[in-house]
Amino acid sequence: MSQLRPLLVTLSITVKTYDIDFAHIVHNAVYIRWLEDLRQQLVAEHYPMAQALADGRTPILTHTDIHYKWTTRFGDEVVGQMWISQLSRTKWEVQAEIWANGLVAAAATQNGYFADLATLRPTRIPELLRQKWLSARE
Repeated sequence: MSQLRPLLVTLSITVKTYDIDFAHIVHNAVYIRWLEDLRQQLVAEHYPMAQALADGRTPILTHTDIHYKWTTRFGDEVVGQMWISQLSRTKWEVQAEIWANGLVAAAATQNGYFADLATLRPTRIPELLRQKWLSARE
């Protein structure tokens, strides 16, 4: 990869029959579900939900921006990638690409923050995650 992609996760994706329309093309809403699957994988690998809950925190998604670039069809070989592109004191940004047969089918950016479970107010990015992200950028 030519770009810096800290804490990159990769997920093989199987296009299911219920993901497609009558023309055998994956519906746009399915990509949003795949982004959720990728974000869950990112969390599992780098700041597991069990740890977040023990710390009294939960990630909150506030924005999704997706650009559809190429159609994906039933039977295509699909791979998703996601990485943390930005971290501030309280906010995070992830970027993702969905590849189909070696072409970028969709590119997305999602933004959010961590909330305190008791108050649901924004809280600092967990130190464990911040340190992993900083180390991955070196």
